[in-house]
Amino acid sequence: MIRRNRILRTSPAIRAMVAETILTPSDFIAPLFITEGENVQEEISSMPGYFRYSLDNTVKEAKLLWSMGIKSILLFIKCADELKDNLGTEAVNPEGLMQRAIRSIKHAVPEMVVMTDVALDPYSSYGHDGIVKGQEIVNDVTVEVLARMSLSHAQAGADIVAPSDMMDGRILAIRNILEENNFDKVGIMAYSAKYASCFYGPFRDALDSAPGFGDKKTYQMDYANTKEAIKETLMDVEEGADIVMVKPALSYLDIIRTIKDRVNVPVSAYHVSGEYSMVKAAAKMGWLNEEKAILEILTSIKRAGADLIATYFAKDAVRLLQA
Repeated sequence: MIRRNRILRTSPAIRAMVAETILTPSDFIAPLFITEGENVQEEISSMPGYFRYSLDNTVKEAKLLWSMGIKSILLFIKCADELKDNLGTEAVNPEGLMQRAIRSIKHAVPEMVVMTDVALDPYSSYGHDGIVKGQEIVNDVTVEVLARMSLSHAQAGADIVAPSDMMDGRILAIRNILEENNFDKVGIMAYSAKYASCFYGPFRDALDSAPGFGDKKTYQMDYANTKEAIKETLMDVEEGADIVMVKPALSYLDIIRTIKDRVNVPVSAYHVSGEYSMVKAAAKMGWLNEEKAILEILTSIKRAGADLIATYFAKDAVRLLQA
């Protein structure tokens, strides 16, 4: 034999030396679910080991994440039912839970990169990502509210707004309103290729944001399509997106790689709630090793081309990497 490929697999030290894909804590974005109240830590039944936190405990969690080397968090809020409507009124409230959370976290951990979800589903009486007229989720009126919502997050101190709604033209509208109000240092992480996926179920439990009628297939993308993802991502970059996202991650590794090869901005991927809960359920049944699965899955997402990974396993992964 001229080549013995197994030489470079001989020992852990050699394998580490030649590894092509290396996970680090700064790769991870940790999603946080925030609810009203004080000293609240509610486990999400369909996401074992993951919690909704009241604002005081959210701040504690942000401090812990920073101490572990995790540099960014993505905020989601659970809006009280009595504050939901079809206009996104609470979404733009300067004293809303999201806006208060941003201010509190930036005060406590100033260097933490605070990313904020921009979509109307947590605030909607219909559970949709936009304003509803009849049975239609209307685009342009929704975009106006999303832009004002993004501005309110910037005013509260957000570093990056993350529109997850999949309305057409919202990146340009958000970029314009931020520029017009002198928030030219606030970034946009666009959910550019967000697919209509069954893997979002536990997330909707976490925020009580399941659609009240129909589904989200008129605005989220068809999972059969690739060209659509390329087109929408390139449009978002042209409109001013600083980071683009593929969501979900694990069933869309090919999309991550395709997007990575087509853009010159960082690519993020969202390892979503259903993907998290499947690992938890299989591990509980003894069907796989949870710790090994976490690192293998996250490595595969980065190997596919993701520069950043939003994952509910962020803390677990850091602990495993540092073990």
